[in-house]
Amino acid sequence: MLTETLIAFFDRDLNNLKTEILSYTDENDLWLTSHDISNSAGNLSLHIVGNLNHFVGAVIGKTGYIRQRDLEFSQKHVPREELIKQIDDTFEMLTSVISNLTVEQLDSEYPKQVFGKPMRTEYFLIHLCTHLTYHLGQINYHRRLLIND
Repeated sequence: MLTETLIAFFDRDLNNLKTEILSYTDENDLWLTSHDISNSAGNLSLHIVGNLNHFVGAVIGKTGYIRQRDLEFSQKHVPREELIKQIDDTFEMLTSVISNLTVEQLDSEYPKQVFGKPMRTEYFLIHLCTHLTYHLGQINYHRRLLIND
């Protein structure tokens, strides 16, 4: 079933995100930017967590999560251990919410019109997987371009 596949992809990519975060030898480098790279790895990590907790947790799972999107890009120097904890908590939420979705729920219209038109929940969950992977790639390049280990 699609739910098992989604959980497997989120597991893989959130674990890869943790690996990237732990690959920064200096924790402060998680927050580096340059004139060409405006989003730090730390802020992209906060954005991934906020995005998933909002669109899956709050909207589908009714977790009560309140998104503060501006902070995802403005908050700095969140300790690495806290980022890892937020990622782990996000995966637990994803597993709980997605594993309880029925085929009918996946085939139904997603409760919000995120792209200005209706879409199925299944479609949007796949989009969220690709969104995570996109930012994971940015973090990998951030680490390799800005950090000289």
